[in-house]
Amino acid sequence: MATASKTSVHDFTVKDARGNDVDLSIYKGKVLLIVNVASQCGLTNSNYTELAQLYAKYKDQGFEILAFPCNQFGSQEPGTNEEIVQFACTRFKAEYPIFNKVDVNGKNAAPLYKYLKSSKGGIFGDGIKWNFSKFLVNKDGKVVDRYAPTTSPLSIEKDVKKLLVAA
Repeated sequence: MATASKTSVHDFTVKDARGNDVDLSIYKGKVLLIVNVASQCGLTNSNYTELAQLYAKYKDQGFEILAFPCNQFGSQEPGTNEEIVQFACTRFKAEYPIFNKVDVNGKNAAPLYKYLKSSKGGIFGDGIKWNFSKFLVNKDGKVVDRYAPTTSPLSIEKDVKKLLVAA
């Protein structure tokens, strides 16, 4: 199925960190924050810490974070999937799903990321500029906002709350 015919995040299947297929339609009815993560970035500590706080606060209200490791920015995610999951879960108590390492830009960009970028281009073009770019997705799987890598996860809490109470 061509990316053009996909109309929501729920139309995609991605691989989890163990290489299993995950049909994103399982997240229908949930508000999603999709983030490209890295373990050796200057933004790692603050982002992983705040993502864990945001998730703990809203996971029982229909909020899910989908983390996609990416090594395209300064080679700051060199580890294997297993190492990445170990790092995020032990050091930052990440309880949200961490998926297979992906490319977010270029010809090998993951289809999901091609869709996200085409749905919400950045201020300086569609390309993802750095680690921890964030896409906020509503319960219908539509991208409603895009945030810069330097935008703190806690600063978008009001947007998450708004989508959670939306019918």
